[in-house]
Amino acid sequence: MELEILYEDNHLIAVNKTGSDLVQGDETGDEPLSDKVKSYLKQKYNKPGDVFLGVVHRLDRPVSGVVLFARTSKALSRMNKMFQEKEVKKIYWAVVKEIPPEDQGELRHFMLKDSKKNKSYALPKKRPGSKEGVLHYRLISSSANYHLLEVDLKTGRHHQIRCQLAKIGCPIKGDLKYGFPRSNPNGGISLHARRIEFLHPVKKEPVVIEAPVPRNDNLWEEFENVLKK
Repeated sequence: MELEILYEDNHLIAVNKTGSDLVQGDETGDEPLSDKVKSYLKQKYNKPGDVFLGVVHRLDRPVSGVVLFARTSKALSRMNKMFQEKEVKKIYWAVVKEIPPEDQGELRHFMLKDSKKNKSYALPKKRPGSKEGVLHYRLISSSANYHLLEVDLKTGRHHQIRCQLAKIGCPIKGDLKYGFPRSNPNGGISLHARRIEFLHPVKKEPVVIEAPVPRNDNLWEEFENVLKK
C-alpha cells in the first residue's frame, strides 16, 4: 500500500497510518512504518546511504491516524521536548457502542501497565508503578447503533484511551482486549488519531495536521461526512 503523506517539509513528515501498520519494528518482523517512510524519502530525494528518520511518537498497531516523524536530529530533540512538556495537542476519534454517562467530561485514573499481558488497568487511586492518565472526551455524533467520541488526550499512557473508555463502560468498537464483544473485519479497532497541533520546532509557526478516516469503512465515512456538513 502506498503511503498517505499528510505533511512534509525539510524537518518533519507525517503519515496517515493504517490499522495494520507497526510504527516501529517488533518481534513480529513485519516491516514497520518507519522503514516505509525511509524508503519513500530515499527514493523521492535520491539519497545515497542511510536516511535519518526519528520516531517522535507512537500509535498502537490497531489504531489508525496521524503519525509524525522527524527528518533531522534537531527537529527530533525539539519535538521530543514538546511532547514531554505537553505542548502538542492530540485529538482522537473513537467509535463506541455504548453512550457515555455524560455527553462530555474528564477522565482521570491511575494507569497501571501489565507488560506480560500487554494491557493496562485504570485505577481510582495511585498504586506503586501507576501513572496518572487524563483525557477529555465529548460526544460529537451518533449513528443508528454507534457513537463517535472526540478525545483530547492530555497524557500519553500505554493503551490509555482504550483502557479509560472501557472503564466507563464504553469499550472501543473492535477492541477485544478491552471488552468489545466482536473484532472488526480488518483486525484493527475504531480508534483514529484525527489531528495533531503544535508549533513547528524550527519555523515556529502553528502546524495542524489532520488525518482522513480509514477508507473502505462505511461507518467511519458516515461519521466524517455528517461532521463535514
